[in-house]
Amino acid sequence: MNFRCFESLAIEVPAAGVVLVGDNAQGKTSILEALCVLLRLHSPRTRRLPTLTRSGSEGFGVAGDPWQQERQVRHSREGLLLKVDGETRASQGAYLDDGGLVVWMGNEDLDLIRGPGEGRRRYLDFLGSQLDPDYRRAWSRYRQALRAKNLLLKDGRPRDAEILAYEEILVATGTLLMESRGRLVAALAPLAAAAQSLVSGKDEILTLHYLPASGPDLREAMLRARDREARLRQAVVGPHRDDLGLRLHGMPAADFASEGQLRTLALALKLAQGKLLEQRAGIPPIYLMDDIFGELDPGRRNALMNHLPATAQKWITTTHLDWLHDTPAVAAIARFRVIDGKVSR
Repeated sequence: MNFRCFESLAIEVPAAGVVLVGDNAQGKTSILEALCVLLRLHSPRTRRLPTLTRSGSEGFGVAGDPWQQERQVRHSREGLLLKVDGETRASQGAYLDDGGLVVWMGNEDLDLIRGPGEGRRRYLDFLGSQLDPDYRRAWSRYRQALRAKNLLLKDGRPRDAEILAYEEILVATGTLLMESRGRLVAALAPLAAAAQSLVSGKDEILTLHYLPASGPDLREAMLRARDREARLRQAVVGPHRDDLGLRLHGMPAADFASEGQLRTLALALKLAQGKLLEQRAGIPPIYLMDDIFGELDPGRRNALMNHLPATAQKWITTTHLDWLHDTPAVAAIARFRVIDGKVSR
């Protein structure tokens, strides 16, 4: 209800998923976005949930029954109301503790390879927060402490005692994040390498490396950076500056990969994400695939679909079906047309 361009929408799709077909700006991506909000309270398109509300409305609601579990998310000026099987969940953490798992795939994933480090950090954070509630809580506390420290640094007056107090929180939560990210990257690396070879159809050697901005010791890095932070009036070390190194045949992927290799690399990272979620949770995630098939050649499309778990639900958007005849795994999925916010089988 009142989500993006939709005043209301109710649809039921088969267990295998659905292909949503329609021109641009008709609402296809918003349906996938609503699912992501329902399952993870997260939008890949914005960090501010109020912006998801349809123009002229005071809030939005999304409900659904993934995994035989009725879930509801309502957002209004009063905040979030979260329910599972009719019972109110007191916090976002409580709602997410038994929430569903999601992999989002879109054309913007190219920025994972050639864009700034923020996109790669968000990739790790979205995965870490789904796998480990402690990761989610640590990242939330770290961000709050980081905001407070930056405000104190900008103040201009001596606030050393307060800054030190927040740095204790930053060291504790930041160290946990660094350790968790290091383990995540170590687990992702072989999965991404296997996916890269499979989707490309070539012996392309992909390696992943966790690059902590502070080095191995966060407390020591903060001590060394104290004068520089006072000069710049902002925190310059910590997990908020980390990065994920991507190398193809030992060379930096962003600098040396071709356009086709960039797309394959982006797919490999998301396939590795999905495989790790499935390994840890015992069930496959839902795959939300936003307008990616028209940009892939038949070989990569079929390799991608064959790599996905057969039992995973797949929601796919596309502006046309010209590519469908040579992608049999997608041709078997139900199709819905989306026109001006209206959806029909």
